[in-house]
Amino acid sequence: MKKSRAHFNVVLRPEPEGGFTAIVPALVGCVTYGKALAEAKKMAKDGISAYIESLKKHGERIPNDDDSLVASLDLEYAEASRR
Repeated sequence: MKKSRAHFNVVLRPEPEGGFTAIVPALVGCVTYGKALAEAKKMAKDGISAYIESLKKHGERIPNDDDSLVASLDLEYAEASRR
C-alpha cells in the first residue's frame, strides 16, 4: 500500500485544571486532551489519523499545513476599569 506524508500544526494549550488541550487547526473540530504533554501529543496524532480515515472513507480532500505559516503575536491592551 502506498504511504503519504503530511504536515499538521498542533496547538498545545495548558489547562487551568491541569493537562493540555491539543487543537489541530487544519482539521476543523479536531480537538483532544491529555493529562501530560506527551499524552496530549499522542492523542493529537491518534485524532489526526482517525480524522484522515474518515475523510478518505467519505472521498473528501485531506487538508494539511504544508503551506501554513505559524506566528506568535504579543499585544498590549488596556484593562477594563473596575468599579
